Parts: sequence; C-alpha cells; structure tokens
Amino acid sequence: MNNVYIKNFYWKFFKKLANLNFSLLVLFAIIICCIIGSILEQEQDNLYYLSNYEQYFSFIIFFGLDHLFRTWWFISCIIILVMSLISCSFTTQLPSLKNARRWKFIYNKNKAISSNYSIDNSLKVDYSFVNILYSLIYLDFFVFCRSRSIYAYKGLYGRIAPIFVHFSIVAVLLGSVYGFLFSFVLQEVVPVGEVFHLKNLVYSGFYSSLPSDFSCYVDDFYIQYNNNGFVKQFFSKFSVYLSNKKVSDAKLIYVNSPFSIKNLTFYQTNWEVNGLRMRIGNNYYLQKKLFRTTSNGAPVWISNFNIVDKQEIFLVLMNLDNKVLICNNLGVIIREVYLKEKFYINSVPCVIQNTISSTGLQIKSDPGIPLVYFGFFVMIITTFVSYLSYSQIWIYLNLDLLNFAGCTNRATLFFEQDVALIQNIYTSYRNILLEKDNKITYLLR
Repeated sequence: MNNVYIKNFYWKFFKKLANLNFSLLVLFAIIICCIIGSILEQEQDNLYYLSNYEQYFSFIIFFGLDHLFRTWWFISCIIILVMSLISCSFTTQLPSLKNARRWKFIYNKNKAISSNYSIDNSLKVDYSFVNILYSLIYLDFFVFCRSRSIYAYKGLYGRIAPIFVHFSIVAVLLGSVYGFLFSFVLQEVVPVGEVFHLKNLVYSGFYSSLPSDFSCYVDDFYIQYNNNGFVKQFFSKFSVYLSNKKVSDAKLIYVNSPFSIKNLTFYQTNWEVNGLRMRIGNNYYLQKKLFRTTSNGAPVWISNFNIVDKQEIFLVLMNLDNKVLICNNLGVIIREVYLKEKFYINSVPCVIQNTISSTGLQIKSDPGIPLVYFGFFVMIITTFVSYLSYSQIWIYLNLDLLNFAGCTNRATLFFEQDVALIQNIYTSYRNILLEKDNKITYLLR
C-alpha cells in the first residue's frame, strides 16, 4: 500500500512539473538572467563594479550578478527546466506516441474522431478492400485491416520528433552546466622566444583543473599592415609541449583562426611591443623599454636614450615594419633607421638589433561544447521533422458503401489532396478490373 502511495505521489509530482505554464515561467526566468548577464559585464573584479555601478554594487555582489552564469540559483533554474522537459517527455509525449501507434478500428459513425481537421465521406463505388489497400500503400500509409474495417496512418515521425526536441534542449542545458562547472579561461601575454605555462586564470569553473604538464614555446610573432599603416592582421606561431615532449610543431594562429589541442583552444587576442635591443660600439648591448602612447588615434612606442647631461634622444616606433625614428629632445626627427642598420650617436656606432614584442593569447577549455553542439544539431533536424503532419484514415464497410473518415493535426490542404488521390487511385484500380472483366466476358462469347 505504501509503495502504491509513493508511486502516485511521484507521478503527480512529475505531472505538475511537466506543466506547460510552469515550464514557460522557468524558461522566462532563464531568459531574463541571460539578458542581465549579457548587459552587465561578467567576471570583473569588485573595484570595476564599484567604480561603474556604485549605486548597485551591493545588489550585484549579494546576488552574484558579477558571475551570474555560475550562481547556484541560475544553475538550479536550468536543472528545474531539464527536469520539467524530461517529465513532459515521459508523462505526456511518450504516452501520446504509444497511443498514436495503437490500432484504432471503427465500424460505425457513432465512433467519434477528435482532431484539428477531419472529413467524413463515402466511396460511391463497389467496394474492394484490396484496391483500397493498394491506394493507401501507394501514398505511403501504414495500413492495418481487421474484419470489415481498415485503419491507416502516416507521419508518425512528426509525433516522435517533439520527444527528441525535448532531449536536444536537455542536452544543450546540461552541456552548458557542465561547461560552467569544468571550463576555464586563461590570458597570457608572452614575449617571442619565451616558454609559458598555463597559470593566469581569468575564469575557472568550480571543478576545473589546469594541466600541470602543459607548456608552450612562442616561436614567432608578426603583423600584417594595410596600405594606410593600420594593422590588418597579426599572427602568432608557437609549439606545444606535454611533459617536456613536443606534441605539436609550430602552429600559426591569428584572429578568428584558433588552434585546438588536448581539449584546449588557443585564440589570438592582442599584442604588445615591450622594448628594443641595441648594440652600442662593438661589445656593449643594451635593452630599452618602450612606453606606449597614441598619435592621431594610432599607437606609438617611445623610449629615451641619454647621451650627455641634459641631452637625450628618443627612439620612436610607429609599427613593426622594422623602421625606427630617432628624434631629439625637441621632437625633431634626426633620422630614420631600420633594424640591423648601423648609425652613429656622437661618433659611436649603434645598431638596433631587434624589437621585443609579445603576443596575447587566450586559452580556453570548455568540455561541454561537444554536448551543446550535438544538442543544437539534433534540435535543428527534429524541429523540421516535427512539422510533418500526422494523418489517420478509417475505412469501414456499411451496407454497399465503403465509408471513409480521416483526420490530421496540420497541413489540411495536403491531407485533402491525399484523400482525393486515394479516391482517384481506387477508382483507377476498379476501372482496370472492370475492363479486364469485360474483355474476359467478350472472349467467352
């Protein structure tokens, strides 16, 4: 008795959980949260929110709106929606599919047919079950016959598809939650020729972990410019090592062309110029740091170089095209030199060996993406399949007529065409048989 009571309790609970209005309410709450998370910058430090949203700072921190998609209440909303979809599938969709596959024979007009669209007609010709079966099969109906009644249906895939739509949404939601919990994002700014490990976290899930045996070596970095001098594209080339063993040769990445390996994806994000390496005389080497500023909206890097007391020159770098401007302390350009080109300062030979640049890389790991992509793929296919109309036809013998009844849940015009074709095909079969009978009678005479 207790087992029956518990089963009834769970069944009623899942029926209420599958309520459409309740599901829409939860979905609406998730949509509102996504809108807020899109408008409000996520994963910033408290100082950022204090300076930009001073009036709402306490509210943002208290409800976790700075990391909204990782809050317990947002994940709880997703889990409730998943449970609602699963409950709807098992308590409503699957029983409906089982009912759609059930044979439903009728023998008189007293049997009611419930549908969005139905017809009731009679084939005013001599009946023949075989001919009408051929007509239905010709139009791809599944046909069942018992005694003096025929039942046929078509478009069962349209009843199966909503179930898979539900499970695809569940896959997308679970993939998102899985990504929230196990994904991480890092930001690295690495000079050319340096080795870096994964350490500068920007965001990490509660259960994420960084691979400790993973390292990369930046082989090269260069920039492609437009004719007007502005940056067109920038490229990075790096090699990947796992446990000090090279697992990938130098890979070239650029903006909108990432590189993926070992569940990690490398994105090209930004770049920076750190300094200049110079040779003074024959044996003395000097490294000068560059400071970034702007001129007419374009970035410029400047470094000063002391010559004698109260006298200095400035090294100005406009871009990475191997050209450096040398200016005096009044801002007048003294000369223009290229990398590796020898020039003189107070009769001392100098050479700018190379520029020290850094590439900005974003490394992301999101194990939930395959599940999300799979869910969207299934959703796209099953959404189109769900538009297939489910049609049913009943034919039963009444006196000297074949009484015809049918219904469909959508695409009524196409269903009317099918009905007309069934009648035409049936009539065609009957006429062929009549012609054969006449020929046989004529030969016998």
